[in-house]
Amino acid sequence: MIKNPHSDIFTIGVGGAAGDGVKKVGTDIGLFLHNLGYEVYLSSNYPSLIRGGHNFVRLSFGKEKVWNDHSELDVLVALNKETTELHKKELKEDTTVLSSLSLPEIIEKLKFILKEKKLEPSKPRGELIDGNKAFAKGLQAAELDFYISYPMTPSTSILHYLATKQKSDGLKVIQPENEISAINMALGMVYAGKRVAIGSASGGFALMQEAFSFAGIAEFPLVVLVSQRQAPATGVPTHSSQSDLLFALHAGHGEFPRIVIAPGDQEESFSTGVDSLNLAWKFQLPVIVLLDKILSEHMMTSSVDKPVSVEKGKVANNTNENYGRYEITPDGISPLAFPGTQNTVVKITSYEHDEKGITIEDAEGVKKMLDKRFAKTESIKTFMQNKETVKVYGDSSSENTVVFWGSTKGPVLEASKYFNKPVKLLQIIWLEPFDKERVIKELGGAKKIIDVEANHDGQLASLIREKTGIEIKEKILKYDSSPFDPIELAEQINRILQ
Repeated sequence: MIKNPHSDIFTIGVGGAAGDGVKKVGTDIGLFLHNLGYEVYLSSNYPSLIRGGHNFVRLSFGKEKVWNDHSELDVLVALNKETTELHKKELKEDTTVLSSLSLPEIIEKLKFILKEKKLEPSKPRGELIDGNKAFAKGLQAAELDFYISYPMTPSTSILHYLATKQKSDGLKVIQPENEISAINMALGMVYAGKRVAIGSASGGFALMQEAFSFAGIAEFPLVVLVSQRQAPATGVPTHSSQSDLLFALHAGHGEFPRIVIAPGDQEESFSTGVDSLNLAWKFQLPVIVLLDKILSEHMMTSSVDKPVSVEKGKVANNTNENYGRYEITPDGISPLAFPGTQNTVVKITSYEHDEKGITIEDAEGVKKMLDKRFAKTESIKTFMQNKETVKVYGDSSSENTVVFWGSTKGPVLEASKYFNKPVKLLQIIWLEPFDKERVIKELGGAKKIIDVEANHDGQLASLIREKTGIEIKEKILKYDSSPFDPIELAEQINRILQ
């Protein structure tokens, strides 16, 4: 068992029964630490019960970046008697247990402990923020007009946050009666020229498939946020998973291009919020953003709210009676007009159509329109050359590579502090279109590749094999609905690299 050699990383646990205010106490402690200048990572674990279940918040913090929480506790804040017993295996010999204290008393005790431990903070930066809020802020920065969502854990906090911004930002937020209504309402608003995003969890997105296919054939610029949870069906709704990658890549029926992006931390969630709207409008297609419960709800000290540019797309303000919504162009992107444009008829249909939107069935016309839509893929690939479709961390020259996507970034980067050998860390961000050339470049010379994912089948490894021919034999897959622990992950990787 690796013992944490990083004495500058400190971990506090807060536990109690659902309804005791565990998350609020944990968040308030996190904000206190953040305001002192520490780099903070905060995770929350709770059952799908209103009252009675055990809730737990864990905060790991220090002077340097903390990418994931640690299991061993330096302080345990027990809001009930059960908490100490449930977490006794996580206590160290010198763990301080605080019980029967108010929040101000807990804060005063922590001030004393931090002074005694001589744990120095760094210069305060950014804010303590979760992935959902960061993504929502990115949408706002990209001039989102409407956000439409039916509440479904773990995407719901986006709906709640954006609802508070309606008056100040001129944003409209709508909660319809179900997920099918949400996407159909969104399609109507896009048709009217509004910048729209919708959000749901895995099961909610499953309900949207017919309308999602409509967005594909109609070439609607639409952002779809899918925050994954343990599935199938209702599954374990308040726990996390990365099991919907292949679903997102192949969502809908028929063939049509889409973009699929999976950020790995809060700063990437913000930039993806911006990029997703810009990409949808630039290329006139649906963009899927994959988060998961961990990234959606866990908090980390991050810098967001950066200056951004806004892509308006190929909007046609001056047209005539010859306007064709689906005009065939070299890049596959047609002039985009909206109902109400002078002298213009804008026709869309769920049927295959010609350049003016008139239904067709002839073989030549059908082929032309399919080719037209897929011409966008090549345009996107050209655009991708100037984007960070993948990121490399660790030792870029190492013959050993760990590959990952989404929220596994946190535990992988934190685990890398405990590796026995130099390792290259490869994060895949753009999943469709897949950056084949870049991935081959980063993986082609590796003697040993380890895939780390939170699913049963190694879906990223399957995608890499499909796109590059590279077979990844070593996989560390976690699918029990619990998060990766960085120390345990480091031990597993070290054993493989022996």
